[in-house]
Amino acid sequence: MAEIQKDIELKQGMSKATQIIAVLVLLIAASAGGYWWSAHSTAPADEIVLYTKAAPIYYEVATPFIVNFSEQSDNQVRYLQIKMKVMARNQNAINSFAQHEPAIVHDLLMLFYSQNYDDLSTTEGTQALQQASLNTINEFLTRQNASSGNLEAVYFTSLVMQ
Repeated sequence: MAEIQKDIELKQGMSKATQIIAVLVLLIAASAGGYWWSAHSTAPADEIVLYTKAAPIYYEVATPFIVNFSEQSDNQVRYLQIKMKVMARNQNAINSFAQHEPAIVHDLLMLFYSQNYDDLSTTEGTQALQQASLNTINEFLTRQNASSGNLEAVYFTSLVMQ
């Protein structure tokens, strides 16, 4: 009878040891799974920086653009005056713009001279001219040096039509 009692105690001891081992294995597996999940569910810090926009850098064109529309406005003399700022998030693009400003101003004047006065008196016409100005500048900068980057926006800080 004592021998049977020892076997029962031995089996109970082994089952407790087996239970402890099973619990430890489950805890290790749960910890490893949690670590794997957290490591793969969030982006690394260096990837997050790639999606952050740089601060805007503004550059003002010092001289306002003045355009005469006398041929388009039933022989009435009409004028357009535009003051402009450009914006980029890359200093190289601003530097390239400043370096080539005389040629860019020329291209913009040619663009402004080709506009119709009546079209520019609408909001849509002004916004189209703003986008055309940005496209003209970026096309010029791309032709000069593609690695400098492009401007992001053109702002008319003053637009006077009379």
